Amino acid sequence: MPEHTHRKTRTGVLAVLLAALTSPAAVLAGPEEDRQAFVDFFQGQFPDIPFDEFVNGIYAIDADARAQWMEIEEFPPYEFAIERGEALWLEPFANGSTYADCYEQPVGEIRAAYPQFDAARGQVVTLELSINDCRAANNELALEYDASDMIDLSAYLAFVARGKKINVRVPEDSPGAMAAYEAGKRFYYSKRGQLNFACADCHVTSVGLRVRADRLSASLGHPTHFPVYRSKLGGMISLQQRFFGCIRDVRAKPFELQSQEYRNLEFFLSYMSNGLTINGPGARK
Repeated sequence: MPEHTHRKTRTGVLAVLLAALTSPAAVLAGPEEDRQAFVDFFQGQFPDIPFDEFVNGIYAIDADARAQWMEIEEFPPYEFAIERGEALWLEPFANGSTYADCYEQPVGEIRAAYPQFDAARGQVVTLELSINDCRAANNELALEYDASDMIDLSAYLAFVARGKKINVRVPEDSPGAMAAYEAGKRFYYSKRGQLNFACADCHVTSVGLRVRADRLSASLGHPTHFPVYRSKLGGMISLQQRFFGCIRDVRAKPFELQSQEYRNLEFFLSYMSNGLTINGPGARK
């Protein structure tokens, strides 16, 4: 079937999904009903792909790309980031404390605890934000969110959390958490920029279709494998750096990394991927 026919069909299905996620009834139904509709959509579009495979992005859909990716994974380009991240994690601060002293969980469970809604602060806290919170508590300067040290730390925490399942909580009795979740959902489905695209236009409607030489991946599972090494960039990037790039590519003005907008979006997308396993850091074209 021609790609334009696929797109027309999926656009109709997307309209049904949008109605399910944005109707007054959906608001009353809650995030879990949203998540189930999201999962059902992708499993309906790709019935031969097991749920767990969506952690692999486009490599779950494109067999040729998967073969190339598996060759890359034999000598992962992100190994250096993991090694540097582990060294940074273990290095004491000037006061003698370490990052581990800031967290209640064992190191292998930290990544799976984020993002989370902090009721005391009234906002979503991501893993990267928590790392800078830890530094501030130990009188250390904050890291830039696109700095190699920040990416390496998050790569290490993703690596030691491999196999843990995403389990983001959106307490329905928390107005703040629900507002953050709904804001992330609105961002995801809102069109923006000169191209008038929403996140869903690429990663729901057009999944598997080509943009130049690349195929578009499904949003289901996106948060599981970040940070990633991108071959075309020759380096590691975070999930929010990918948000930044996508917004820029549709010719809209990107938000700052760790802005409220991006943290709410990460909160929503991570909740949509609940039940999938963390397999970061990853490698992507």
